[in-house]
Amino acid sequence: MSYPSKHLLAIEGLEPPHIADLLDLAESYALLNRSGKTQRDLLKGRTLINLFFEDSTRTRTSFELAGKRLGADVINMSVSTSSVNKGETLLDTASTLNAMQCDLLVIRHAQSGAPALLSQKVDAAVINAGDGTHEHPTQALLDALTIRRHKGRLEGLVVAICGDITHSRVARSNIHLLTTMGSRVRIVGPPTLIPADAARLGVEVFTDMKAGLAGADVVMMLRLQRERMVGGLVPSAREFFRFYGLDADKLAVAKPDSIVMHPGPMNRGVEIDSAIADHPTRSVIGEQVEMGVACRMAVLDILARRLPRNR
Repeated sequence: MSYPSKHLLAIEGLEPPHIADLLDLAESYALLNRSGKTQRDLLKGRTLINLFFEDSTRTRTSFELAGKRLGADVINMSVSTSSVNKGETLLDTASTLNAMQCDLLVIRHAQSGAPALLSQKVDAAVINAGDGTHEHPTQALLDALTIRRHKGRLEGLVVAICGDITHSRVARSNIHLLTTMGSRVRIVGPPTLIPADAARLGVEVFTDMKAGLAGADVVMMLRLQRERMVGGLVPSAREFFRFYGLDADKLAVAKPDSIVMHPGPMNRGVEIDSAIADHPTRSVIGEQVEMGVACRMAVLDILARRLPRNR
């Protein structure tokens, strides 16, 4: 496999062959999972620690399931009851984790750059499960795998990413991955939620929802991250849904075979209508969760191959 690093800290910087290899391996795990089989000896004797400083359901649980399906010993550290909550610094936590000799460390943190800092201080392979507003690389991988399974390719597709772009690490990782793989990416949202550096990201910017969705192959909705907002960046939830929430009327301008995605958690009636979120053919939101396990298995597999055998 042509993966270039000991860690997975970001999508930015990965080349198309690196991404393609990860997606191909993830596809094999998706098929394996659907067959009901596992490879419980692949990570036998390895220790995986999930260290989540922010709440998570899908990401933490899927990393736990991915590790167990590959045979790793999985430990979920509860930050709320750990020494971190008593004032321990991230670097002191790194020293503690190093002493435990874990092999794979999955971290989610509110501060951008925290996983990169930790990777310099521990011997384990570090996987970024979301850091501040920076990146969420495994989410982009699972989104790309879901798209590829439905469309057969990434190159040449029109992908509209809609909503709170400014605060979304999911948007950033998806933009890096999709543009690298040849997709045409649009970002759609109110001007207050479009990042100032949008132009340098190689995307098209729209502030009108229907204009942004016209002819799209993929419509990716994002959650309003009010916990990261300072000041009144958006009007009421009702007003936001009126202009930027995905409903049947707005989706009608996308391609008839377009698919609808959402990384979760969803705010129904705010960024997406329930009828669209639950649509039996257009919505692939449930499949995204399934592909999350497969992609995280692939990442654990490919990083474990670079670890020394005797730790």
